[in-house]
Amino acid sequence: MSPTTLYLASASPRRHELLLQINVAHQVVDIPAAPGEDEPRLKNESPLDYVQRTARDKADRAVKWLAIQKPDSFNLSAAILTADTTVALGAHILGKPLDESDAKEILSLLSGKTHLVHTAVVCARGEQRWEALSTSEVSFAQLSLDDINAYIATKEPFGKAGAYGIQGDAARFIRELRGSYTGVMGLPLYETSQLLKNL
Repeated sequence: MSPTTLYLASASPRRHELLLQINVAHQVVDIPAAPGEDEPRLKNESPLDYVQRTARDKADRAVKWLAIQKPDSFNLSAAILTADTTVALGAHILGKPLDESDAKEILSLLSGKTHLVHTAVVCARGEQRWEALSTSEVSFAQLSLDDINAYIATKEPFGKAGAYGIQGDAARFIRELRGSYTGVMGLPLYETSQLLKNL
């Protein structure tokens, strides 16, 4: 069996599926999360700076983690792909909802408005880094309380930035998308494929 040449350091099944969609051979690796708060935002950090820094941090952590594993377990000359997706309404970052109340608040904020979805991608090999960024505008229709409650009942909002998944039931809420559909899903395939060409 040929050695792995690309590791996907992400717990997102959507990113794994998107790479398979464009026939990119890879192996998913589960990198332990950093101690403390999950992906904390620095003071006065913009959503754009935040998403790029977080993707870089994930790449740095993945490189270090793989380097201390058993040499016969991983191909240390392989590239590592990481990504981070941030939903931003103005300067406000809308993260993954903590519970139903939080999901309701996030979806109410998005209702009838246009927000930005930034996805930063980093490909790392040793000390080398290649980076890409995708920004999309997503316009939501006006949502009723019944719309929001019914969507929350599907459990789809949980585990997703901005409390929605464009590839799921929330597609019916999206009045307009300007940008990358796969970027909103979590991995912009055009930008990612361009990065991988550099390898």
